[in-house]
Amino acid sequence: MLHDILLILLGLVVGAIIGFIISHTVTKKYMKKNPPINEKMIEAMMSSMGRKPSQKQVNQVMKQMTKFM
Repeated sequence: MLHDILLILLGLVVGAIIGFIISHTVTKKYMKKNPPINEKMIEAMMSSMGRKPSQKQVNQVMKQMTKFM
């Protein structure tokens, strides 16, 4: 009886760990393939703040965004 409960708990813990790892890798791959922000969005955001961004500034922001993904 106790042996069965321990096996069930062990199975749940192992399943949760494997599920977390799989979901983490799939999400990371999806974000790399389909980034949530692109250069046009950055230009629009900077323009709305009253600045005309240069291409160098846009590239710097994109590099920072991809660094944290």
